[in-house]
Amino acid sequence: MDKILEAVVMSSYPNNVKQGLVRRVIEASKQPMDSEQCWSMLELCTKLYLVGDTKYKREIGKEVLEVYGHYHPEEFEEFFNVRFLLSLLQEGYGPLGKRSHYVLDYIQLGLQFVLESPSANSIFSLLRIEVLRKVCERPSPKQCAKISKLLTQHPQCIPTGKHQVLFCQQLIRCIGQFQCVSEGEDDIMEFLEQVNKVSGLLQRIWRTQTSAILPSLKELFTIISSTEEQEVPSNALASVVQFVPLELMDGVIRNLTNDDSITDVQMMMAIGRMIDWVSWPLGKNIDKWIIALLKGLAAVKKFSILIEVTLSKIEKVFSKLLYPIVREGALSVLQYMLLSFQHSHEAFHLLLPHIPRLVASLKKEDSNSATSSLEQLAELIHCMFFRFSGFPDLYEPVLEAIKALPIPNEDRIKHLLGQNAWTSQKNELACFYPRLASKSETGKIGLINLGNTCYMNSVIQSLFMASDFRHSVLNLTEGNSQPLMTKLQWLFAFLEHSQRPAISPESFFSASWPPWFTPGAQQDCSEYLKYLLDRLHEEEKTGKRIYQKLKESSLMSQAMEHHSLNKTLIEKMFGGKMMTKIRCLKCLNISSREEAFTDLSLAFPPPDRPICRLGSTSVLPVEEIGPQFIEPPKTPSQPTGSPWVRRKPPVSGDPAAQPVLVETLGFREPRETAHPLSNNAVGVDTKDPHLAFGEQTCAPKDSRSVPDLINYFLSPERLTADNKYHCEKCASLQDAEKVAELTEGPHYLILTLLRFSFDPQTMKRRKILDNVSIPVVLKLPILVSSEETEDICWHGKDRSDLGSTFVSAVYDLCSVVVHSGISSESGHYYCYSRECTDTVPHAQPRDGTPKPASDKQLDFEIPWYLFNDTRVSFSSFESVSNVTSFFPKDTAYVLFYRQRLGRPSSPLHEAVAEASHLHSEPSLNKDLMEAISKDNILYLQEQEKEARNRAAYISTLPKSPLWWRDFERDKDDDSSSGGCSPAGGGGGSGSFHGLVF
Repeated sequence: MDKILEAVVMSSYPNNVKQGLVRRVIEASKQPMDSEQCWSMLELCTKLYLVGDTKYKREIGKEVLEVYGHYHPEEFEEFFNVRFLLSLLQEGYGPLGKRSHYVLDYIQLGLQFVLESPSANSIFSLLRIEVLRKVCERPSPKQCAKISKLLTQHPQCIPTGKHQVLFCQQLIRCIGQFQCVSEGEDDIMEFLEQVNKVSGLLQRIWRTQTSAILPSLKELFTIISSTEEQEVPSNALASVVQFVPLELMDGVIRNLTNDDSITDVQMMMAIGRMIDWVSWPLGKNIDKWIIALLKGLAAVKKFSILIEVTLSKIEKVFSKLLYPIVREGALSVLQYMLLSFQHSHEAFHLLLPHIPRLVASLKKEDSNSATSSLEQLAELIHCMFFRFSGFPDLYEPVLEAIKALPIPNEDRIKHLLGQNAWTSQKNELACFYPRLASKSETGKIGLINLGNTCYMNSVIQSLFMASDFRHSVLNLTEGNSQPLMTKLQWLFAFLEHSQRPAISPESFFSASWPPWFTPGAQQDCSEYLKYLLDRLHEEEKTGKRIYQKLKESSLMSQAMEHHSLNKTLIEKMFGGKMMTKIRCLKCLNISSREEAFTDLSLAFPPPDRPICRLGSTSVLPVEEIGPQFIEPPKTPSQPTGSPWVRRKPPVSGDPAAQPVLVETLGFREPRETAHPLSNNAVGVDTKDPHLAFGEQTCAPKDSRSVPDLINYFLSPERLTADNKYHCEKCASLQDAEKVAELTEGPHYLILTLLRFSFDPQTMKRRKILDNVSIPVVLKLPILVSSEETEDICWHGKDRSDLGSTFVSAVYDLCSVVVHSGISSESGHYYCYSRECTDTVPHAQPRDGTPKPASDKQLDFEIPWYLFNDTRVSFSSFESVSNVTSFFPKDTAYVLFYRQRLGRPSSPLHEAVAEASHLHSEPSLNKDLMEAISKDNILYLQEQEKEARNRAAYISTLPKSPLWWRDFERDKDDDSSSGGCSPAGGGGGSGSFHGLVF
């Protein structure tokens, strides 16, 4: 019968004819027959199954074998013996020892017919040894899957005892070498199925023998932590981890992170490769294990590992959000990476260029998965905006991309940030930040944040960019009598000449820190600035008095004495004078008092008070102002004379005194966005909201500008009711009017917008978030005395014309300190700055008088910089103007304006006349030059050392495909098919292959 069957199979008959003949043979095989005939048929069927060259032959062999197993069990048991199986497994089939791919399938097929036979135990013992030997030979994924299928169906063949642990370890070694050799989607799906069968066998073993789990995981860690030059372990190892019981996680992670035998390089290699596992589809709990290991490393303060791995892998994790099949796990890992990396903006900023593109792709996908991921991603981005504010130039495109998505409330943001940071002690990470970096392309140097010291850094950078002040400080020679000024000189010198990208202001901070400030807490930058200028001023005054006493006995000329006791540098640069007048409305008596100031604190008008502007005020776009110079006007452009000079007594219905309004030049109206909280702003000034502004036009209250606030500051205030004025002439409380007038404009005008007010309802200080437009050029009214008017014939008046008049001082915007946040005790400060000077190098007049700069030069040729602690970047006035429109919590707080040189003979400009020669490079003292030189050499040495260390770390990181290839594959392709693309139904086999591997 075997000859008949062989002849039929080998014949050239049509398949339907063959099939009929084979049916007859099979039916005949069910009848009783002698042992020799059975053996012949079993040998033929074995040959067809193991070495048949067609699927048809193998199927016939299988079918006949099953018939003989059922109907001739004794003969089948005798044929299917231990010696025969050993020969198959070790030597192959036939005289030539042909290695068949179907040996394991053949054994699995035959086992079902000998399970009750006396030889069964011998066969099981043999197979327990042989499957262990097989996996030690590192079979292919297909062969491993066959072993797993065999052992899953017949668990009696699974190795036991120590061999079982060894078998699990060797099986993990096999999985670590699995690679899919084809990019075809069918082949990939088959590969995934094979991996799942193998890892499923491990799960089955671990369920019955939990003692094998930890040795298996140890082997797994050994594979992924290896630093030897070898093939990268397969991401298929992720399929193993998903079956480890989560209740073992804490113990496993604790043992790993506290094992001193594991080096940092090995740990970095392991966690890097685990993070690559987010690419593995269908894996469960992978993200939980990755996050647990990251948390474990943070707990033992392995920050260098966390930083290097995060920065090298976060972009790859982010790119996997394109793929629905791995999106959930990738998003979990990304959230932890970003929310834990709070000591630096570096990780978040790596993602900024790619966020808009990903958001667009997820919106296009239009699935529940994409919608949920978009909302979570937007929440994550807003958390990062909150934590790392001060980068409007980088954040604007991202904000535009997510503007339609929900915005989390601040409590939610603080909750997320509070529970994920690696450490609450910022100084623990100080040695890791700033990382190796080069100096900014701007040429400017940043300041390291010492722990919520951005309020100081923004002030220091603004003062440094006030070039007249900086040059004066760098040229100071008397150091011992002014210790704080000396420290400022050193700080400015390092900001000017250091090779570092950022320097630490720790020494200056320790010396200038107000004693009532809470260490490590955010403070008010305006309060710090006032304290600093006052300290510098008093220190110089004290030094001058000491100098005077030391010289008392010497012969000094009156001129020298006068010189030694003249204005301090702070007075010259920032000092102005203001006259406060109060007029009794009964007797019309006027009392006045002049006082000095270094800044003007500008309150916001009450919410119900409209902003009013003089109807004749001209607002010109800056590009329309030609390259003219500010010359003394021939006729006053504003009302002249003090409001109360030569005025008739007020009668019923007489309007209040008309103030002299501030003008703007080169004013650009930004796009304004009224914040919802602006309607509830609490007034911080007691001025009568019903005072008239004369012939003026009223604008909406949400279009406030700096001139509006100055005009409100200078407008008359009615003292009445509980706030009546005690008139000395009347000797009683009377209604009165109070007015402030500027009598001397400072060289640098500092304006503080009083955004922080006390809310009596909540009993807390709150922030007024109103957008305030900032003019780049400002004209400020200065009250000039009659004597000065006569001397310079400012308005061509006759000498007999007594009294005072207002003239305009022109100021150019230099710096804007921005506060980001809603509370003075929290948030972040950064500043925009540029250097304003009066001289145009290539166009000096013959008489040597400095030539005023044109509006065009000031607005277009002078670059703007954005200073944000260690980061310095180029910016623009447009960014200054629009920052609050894009980021409602980022509001201008302190402004620096520099007065243009208009009247060289005016006392207002004595500081400029004195300092005009200082714009050449200051010559630093010898000690300072040596200190800078030594530090630059030290920095180069540090740079070389860190570069070597970093190269050693980076070289150990697991290699993986370039992450951006995932984005490149994501382009629209109408011919694509399948379900693994970023857009739900797109993406061909290539994209799937890139996803998994």
